[in-house]
Amino acid sequence: MKTILSLAFVFLTFGLYAQKEASSVNTFDEISYPFPTQKVQLNDELEIAYFDEGKGSKTIIFIHGLGSYAPAWKKNIEGLRENYRCIAIDLPGYGKSSKGNYEASMSYYATIVKNFMQKLGIDRAILAGHSMGGQISITTALAYPDIVEQLILVSPAGFETFHKGEKEWLRNILTPTAIKLSSVDQIKENIAWNFYQLPDDALFMINDRIAMRNAEGFDAYCYIITQCIKGMVDQPVFDHLSDVKQPTLVFYGHQDNLIPNRFLHGGKTIEIGQQGTEQMPNAKLVMIDKAGHFVHFEKADTVNQEIRAFLK
Repeated sequence: MKTILSLAFVFLTFGLYAQKEASSVNTFDEISYPFPTQKVQLNDELEIAYFDEGKGSKTIIFIHGLGSYAPAWKKNIEGLRENYRCIAIDLPGYGKSSKGNYEASMSYYATIVKNFMQKLGIDRAILAGHSMGGQISITTALAYPDIVEQLILVSPAGFETFHKGEKEWLRNILTPTAIKLSSVDQIKENIAWNFYQLPDDALFMINDRIAMRNAEGFDAYCYIITQCIKGMVDQPVFDHLSDVKQPTLVFYGHQDNLIPNRFLHGGKTIEIGQQGTEQMPNAKLVMIDKAGHFVHFEKADTVNQEIRAFLK
């Protein structure tokens, strides 16, 4: 009941604001980003957009989740760039990176992370991944252990397991057309559902998502989301977590509405966090109260403090 009332409050308080502030963009490059955006060409057809903030002996590469983008790490970069080099990327198909008919498997994105690091001359880095980005980070650590120094997993996908029928349901739950035709109210609800209580300074996520609907490349963005869902389902990592030897810090919000999947499993998020972390030989789980799926944004100060302690 509390969640329903909270969502109702969110829409009453912020709904008109979001509609008023959102404006269409012609290209994804017109979306306002919180830091200067750089781009690197990985090959003839693929360009990766990224932030590169701060300096330090350690480099953190932030990898966003499904349907998200690099600005979702804004508060973490602001809080950590004094001590670390903080790089946040837009994955292929997202944000200001190239759009196209990409494979979108977890191993594909792991290779993208490796190639991106090579292009920037980074031999080893700490990977910080949110949700799908967490599963990509795990996949990268398994496939290319020499380039991954440590892992920071925020509400990671991959800890929750699914049987064959559930996987089939997940593969078919969304189509590019359904994503493309999402109404303004659906967009607000989908994003608000990622938070315990949607904060004012997260409204840019709603406004940007509404604005991009008429942008060149939006069809490709809708397509890549469906392919990424299949990519997560088709390349699970749970059975390989014991092979992840890197020191790992795991965050979940106690009130995560997305993990576990409420339609298939229900239950408590902490149970998913524990069952995944217990498989990893060098992992620590941090549960944060009054925080949802975007725990790194909603409780950025707490998350940043834990990260600094972990990286010392």
